[in-house]
Amino acid sequence: MTDQDQLDGFAASLARETQTPLQKFANWLDAFYCLDHAIDDKRRTVVVLDEISWMGGYNPLFPSILRKAWERYFHRHDKLIFVICGSVSAWIKENLLDSTGFAGRFSRDYVLPELSLDESVQFWGEAANRVAPRELLDVLSVTGGVPRYLEEVDTGLDASENIRRMCFMKSGQLFLDFDSIFNPLFGEDNEIRKSILVALGAGPLTGAEISQMLGTARNGHLSANLRALCEGGFIAEDAGINPETGKPARVSKYRLKDNYTRFYLKYLAPHKREILLGTYSYRSIENLPEWQTVMGLQFENLIVNNAMSLIPYLHLGNSIVESVAPYHNARNGASGKKAGCQIDLLIQTARTAYVVEVKRQREIGPEIEDEVRDKIARLPLRRGMSPRPVLVYDGHLAPSVEGTGYFDAIIPARKLLGV
Repeated sequence: MTDQDQLDGFAASLARETQTPLQKFANWLDAFYCLDHAIDDKRRTVVVLDEISWMGGYNPLFPSILRKAWERYFHRHDKLIFVICGSVSAWIKENLLDSTGFAGRFSRDYVLPELSLDESVQFWGEAANRVAPRELLDVLSVTGGVPRYLEEVDTGLDASENIRRMCFMKSGQLFLDFDSIFNPLFGEDNEIRKSILVALGAGPLTGAEISQMLGTARNGHLSANLRALCEGGFIAEDAGINPETGKPARVSKYRLKDNYTRFYLKYLAPHKREILLGTYSYRSIENLPEWQTVMGLQFENLIVNNAMSLIPYLHLGNSIVESVAPYHNARNGASGKKAGCQIDLLIQTARTAYVVEVKRQREIGPEIEDEVRDKIARLPLRRGMSPRPVLVYDGHLAPSVEGTGYFDAIIPARKLLGV
């Protein structure tokens, strides 16, 4: 691919959208000049430059040319809505939003979030009523709420076949997309960002721990890359409130947020060579090594990403939610003598800490109560705070779990899907 290839693609789109003869452009300023002449000032016109990072990625002068075209041509059209978008948000931020040349020229900067669980299910249409919740959750645990990935779902196939087709074939959208997003074309920082994601694949880390794992200094450059990954939705900085002090946590941890990226790094990347060769075959996805463990972690991350959908089931009344974040601590308590604990999700109001356990298993028995009871015992809470256990699950829940009344809220994941 070359800059001229991108120009030719732009020329073809311009001719098609404006129903004008196909032209050959020698440079981007000429191309934008012709676009300017296609804009009718008598009616409102929307121009969308889609996948701008690919369009301009082959020409280092593209951002300055676009700015020049805006100043010379496009800003004069009172009825023009000019939209720049793309899947590589970091490129847009670095080359356009953070450029002094574009300062004050953007009316709105919007990062499109993932769809919620119930919105994502709508991609199945009427078939969603016939598909088992476990199948919907398995696909969403791999794709997250990214519309482009959900467009690839074939509602006539079961979850295993959809995942096989999208992930375990060398032409699969989800097999190819990671390398496409982190293409060196979009800057040398892409290698650093890829390394950060790989490091976080092992679990949440602080900025200092990431720096140590990468063998780099913890400086503004690393912070900028962490910020770019957060803004792009790949990672999340989980800080929240310290339940012991009621103040913001002193140290935050970064978590691999994007479900697709998690799945790619944990399960696809290690088998990349075999998938490319076409030798990675299996009878059933569920029989793949460590599949249940991986999908359990994917499901947990999916629920954490959709944490706000749990709020209606907690019956908070007029209480204000002050903090929603996973909780990780190696040692707890002011003295540091208490054993640490890991809580999937801790939702805090002024006087209540909702300890949310997320579980995906075929059979969930009464032992789940002991697990959560132990976590609460090791959770340091300030005076006046009440812990309330909550269970979000996918699988068959033993009747005795509901019968004991231990959990203040038990939320089947299917309810979050709206099916």
